[in-house]
Amino acid sequence: MAKVAIVGRPNVGKSSLFNRLVGRREAIVADMPGVTRDVKEARVEDDLGRSFTLLDTGGLWSNDEWQEPIKRRIEAALADAALVLFCVDGRAPLSAADYEVAAWLRNVGKPTLLLATKLDDPRHEESPEFYELYGLGFGEPLAISAEHARGTYELLDTIFERLPEDADEAEAEEVRVAIIGRPNVGKSSLLNALVGDERVIVADVPGTTRDSVDVRFDFGGRPFVLIDTAGIRRKPDGDVEYYSKLRSEEALMRSDVAVLVVDPFELGDHELRLANLALQAGKPVVLTINKWDLVPDEALREFEKNIAQVLGHLDFAPKVYTSALNAYGLHDLLAAVIRVYDTARFRVPTSEVNGWLEVWTQRQAPPNFKGRPLKLLYGTQADVAPPTFVISVNNEQFVTRAYEQYILNRIREDLGFKEVPIRLIWKSRAKDGGKRVRV
Repeated sequence: MAKVAIVGRPNVGKSSLFNRLVGRREAIVADMPGVTRDVKEARVEDDLGRSFTLLDTGGLWSNDEWQEPIKRRIEAALADAALVLFCVDGRAPLSAADYEVAAWLRNVGKPTLLLATKLDDPRHEESPEFYELYGLGFGEPLAISAEHARGTYELLDTIFERLPEDADEAEAEEVRVAIIGRPNVGKSSLLNALVGDERVIVADVPGTTRDSVDVRFDFGGRPFVLIDTAGIRRKPDGDVEYYSKLRSEEALMRSDVAVLVVDPFELGDHELRLANLALQAGKPVVLTINKWDLVPDEALREFEKNIAQVLGHLDFAPKVYTSALNAYGLHDLLAAVIRVYDTARFRVPTSEVNGWLEVWTQRQAPPNFKGRPLKLLYGTQADVAPPTFVISVNNEQFVTRAYEQYILNRIREDLGFKEVPIRLIWKSRAKDGGKRVRV
């Protein structure tokens, strides 16, 4: 699929335009420069079924410590971009940074559309600032306002006219993997190590990643989307961190598998909360203990004890020990992701479920409630991802917690769902009964 990149100096409305063209609040927008640092991508599709991949990039020539990392990421992103949208603030005089970006884009040599942003009133197009834009050397500027959707439909038509005719290709089914964890746990380093390239910025500063970033690559013949998320704090500090937290949680919701990255030297409520978020959403979890090369042998037993205490309810999830620094365990991690992804989508035939119900009730008799025994009448798998089983009983009030746990364990062991969360629904046939769900 053809890629279209939005570039420009900081605070010219690139992320606002990205959200407008994508049709949802995908990127964080704030009235301050430097919010976007990594390259974020999303699919844009029009009413005619035409589509392309849109890239949101960080501000160029920011004159801060992020300037060079941001520039390197944009250079890599533009390598396979078919078109560049060069954004400048149409209401302000051109700055030195605008001229620097223009000169850099001419050297890059990609087809470029010049966009004058923040022009919500046609009268702005008669200002000296607007006519000054012709001097950048990219032809007639397109006047747009992302906030008011002015000129954005015309922009889409122009983009499709400039893209190659065979740019629209069908996408293969992708495994979407959300990499979650506390700030500065090594999520971005792990992602870069998995894809073998510096796709997201890494720094020894908590909060370097501010927005969720999708990175596509193939492993073992299967397409993946790795979603690097901002570290989720218990109490976000300011609006940017608050929206970063929301984006991270949204990324988890739209993923197929959650990779929970754990620092062996820091384990506590952060990991417990993230694990609970993933389980409540029904997402398979791969517990990834990163920085394993730094753990001395004498500390292994203490760490295993801590992880069993904090994340005991994830004892069914696969554990993988990794090191982004020396690439240790990376293939094991991706293999575990594929395994739980496929398992969560496996469906057991109804006849097999009912055959096992008979076996389970013979092994362990159902409880008796004041002389009235619980009867398991019928069972079926109602859904996948997460695997959901519905068992019809004479009265769900007769189901004890111990017997419920017994059935859950049997489903995991005998039906092949050892490593993924499952949902169990008891459906009562009694008039005074109801329905109870257990995760």
